[in-house]
Amino acid sequence: MTRDPLPDLTLGCRRIFLRNHIVSVRIGAHAHEKTQHQRVIFNVELFVPYARSSPRCDHLEEVVDYDYVRDVIAARVQQGHIELQETLCDDLATSLLAHPSVHAVRLSSCKPDIYPDCDGVGVEVFRVKEIAP
Repeated sequence: MTRDPLPDLTLGCRRIFLRNHIVSVRIGAHAHEKTQHQRVIFNVELFVPYARSSPRCDHLEEVVDYDYVRDVIAARVQQGHIELQETLCDDLATSLLAHPSVHAVRLSSCKPDIYPDCDGVGVEVFRVKEIAP
């Protein structure tokens, strides 16, 4: 049985988050979705150990910048049409975990304009970086 990493991450890491970031995305598997952009709402949490996110000199370079998250999302979206939210979330999680200070990421995407009877449809992933002993 795999141990839940969230308690350790919560105690040992600072959470850096981006909430309800709305981006126009070419996404969808259906024919009508392939001809237009759709609103996608992203929520992202990065788990960064306190040792890598506690500034000593109050300089931006000492922490993970929020712009990093926005830039990763923008770069992936600019690559072209994406069929599935699962693919989008997996790609983004992989890219965000590539940052040397990020130990885990929780990320969701939500398409709010799909059905009139709900706030949105989406996908969430939670990934933890493999850390060498």
